[in-house]
Amino acid sequence: MASWFKMMACFTVGVFLWHTFVIAGETTGKSPYRELRWEELVPASWHPEKIFDALKLDDLADDDPRALEALEAFAAEWKKAPANTELQGKRIKIPGYVAPLDWENVSELKEFLLVPYFGACIHVPPPPANQIIHISMDTPLKEIGSMAAVWVYGELLLEINDYGDMGASSYRMKPDKVEIYE
Repeated sequence: MASWFKMMACFTVGVFLWHTFVIAGETTGKSPYRELRWEELVPASWHPEKIFDALKLDDLADDDPRALEALEAFAAEWKKAPANTELQGKRIKIPGYVAPLDWENVSELKEFLLVPYFGACIHVPPPPANQIIHISMDTPLKEIGSMAAVWVYGELLLEINDYGDMGASSYRMKPDKVEIYE
């Protein structure tokens, strides 16, 4: 019985300390970066699927001009997907995958698109613009390869850029830090 009591006392103290240092981080040196989830980059008012609402897709043949027009309109909406303006200038950290744009040489990367899932912008159609962050650095990154999982820390800015087949981005960052996601 005494060992059970000691174990519960240790557990209670441990939970209290965890709460004090992790949950109540405001008083113990909170990080200057807010961890952002990808879905937060999408404004709540953006609904590109409404393009298809007026069509009865089940009744259309693949080569129906109305279906092709709707797909083209959807692709255009995808490419100009709006940013969440509430995030302008916020200091964030966000995980994602590296889609390289500019290699200084074989082992140094200076510019890339940060994307939410593996293979985006390279082997599949790109995500919407509000799911792509353009990353550029003054000092090239070493030993970070294509599609590496990384954390990016810095100030998030609203800026639209088009990279052709690689996609368009609604955001830009000149990061304070980029590190391998572990």
